[in-house]
Amino acid sequence: MKPNIQVIRPSGILDSTQAHQFRSEVSEAVDQGSRVILIDLKDVTFMDSSGLAALVLALKTVRSVNGKFCVCSINDQVKMLFELTSMTRVFEIFDSPEEFSKTLED
Repeated sequence: MKPNIQVIRPSGILDSTQAHQFRSEVSEAVDQGSRVILIDLKDVTFMDSSGLAALVLALKTVRSVNGKFCVCSINDQVKMLFELTSMTRVFEIFDSPEEFSKTLED
C-alpha cells in the first residue's frame, strides 16, 4: 500500500512572511493523513533563516506522526544555506521529484 504523499511547492522568497503559510500547509497535510511530505523548492528563489526554521518545524511536525519529510530541487543559494547550517545532515534531499519517486517504488 502506497503511503499518502503530499507535495508542497512554495515559491518566491521563503522568509518570515511566507513561513507561517508554509507551516500551515504542512500541518494541514499531516492532519489530513499525509505521512510522506515532499517539499519541492524548485520555485523558491531565496530562503533566509526564517524559511529554514519553517522547514525544521515542518520536519518536526511530520516526524511527530512517524512520517517521512523530504526536500527536492534546491537551488544554489538554498544549498549553500543548508551546507552552512549543516542541514544537509538533517534533511533528506533529492535532485528532483522524479528521483524522490524512485525511492517509493521499492
